[in-house]
Amino acid sequence: MKSAIITGITGQDGAYLTRLLLEKGYKVVGLIRSHYGSNLNRLKYLGLLDRVELVECDQSDLSQVLNIISTHKPNEVYNLAAQSSVSLSFQQPIGTINFNIQSVLNMLEAIRLLNPSIRFYQASTSEMFGKVNDLPITEDSIVHPLSPYAISKVTAHYVCINYRESYNLYTSCGILFNHESYLRGENFFVKKVIKGAIDIVHGKREVLEVGNLDIKRDFGWSEKYVEAMWLLLQQDKPDDYIISSGKSITLREIVYYVFDKMKIDKGRIKINSAFFRPTEIQDIYGSNKKARSVLNWQYDMDFFDVLNLIIEEEYKNYGK
Repeated sequence: MKSAIITGITGQDGAYLTRLLLEKGYKVVGLIRSHYGSNLNRLKYLGLLDRVELVECDQSDLSQVLNIISTHKPNEVYNLAAQSSVSLSFQQPIGTINFNIQSVLNMLEAIRLLNPSIRFYQASTSEMFGKVNDLPITEDSIVHPLSPYAISKVTAHYVCINYRESYNLYTSCGILFNHESYLRGENFFVKKVIKGAIDIVHGKREVLEVGNLDIKRDFGWSEKYVEAMWLLLQQDKPDDYIISSGKSITLREIVYYVFDKMKIDKGRIKINSAFFRPTEIQDIYGSNKKARSVLNWQYDMDFFDVLNLIIEEEYKNYGK
């Protein structure tokens, strides 16, 4: 039986990846910061909590990481843990940068020292590219990060490449663009919009406050993107791949679609300049050509269909 360690197991991707690996017969060990402080609701929601082993770990402490790798002897490690909020990273730049880099370094060092045959997946991000020169983004596009979060992920990304090239470790990076689901965190845009709209329908709020709606993003469906994570580590050679839908839409299109679907007056949408970021990517979308051809990863979902799935599940669980 293969075994895998997942960091960030309590997040959206961690929960869906856990389900996928269990379906494929893996033993799954999940790293959490605390048995008392971690949010296990996503694992509970998918009925997975009693099927995984959860282990406390401070990934910024190399000794703890060494002990966990030595004890659990994984075949694969999926590193999804990070301070992943772009807006929060502007408020907490030092903590974001320190953790997002040090946690990756510690994991790779533990693998290098204990078992270099372990396959390592790093969750990289489209935010790395930032100030875009040409679209679509490819694996060879120039990076110009525009936030502390993006800076930290660029560094972690190149740390992984360096360990691959210098120490011959199997490190593959999935450069994922925005991907959504019902399990998405409360502080992310699509989740905020849908929950806020349902609150308006139920009379719990009068308006939805949003920031800049004219920027464009490449959005996809989380469960399909998690499949790509697993496929990355099943290849003969490690490499880096863009995982994206291949097109972008404006945030305004998303908000208008949700409001139209719920029959809410668009006059209840209020622009709040306090939600604007100090620096902003105006438009970004990726090419998934390499992932399609090498990984045989297929993606053809329209994002409005994704929104329908999330809205349906939000309504089903509203107030629970």
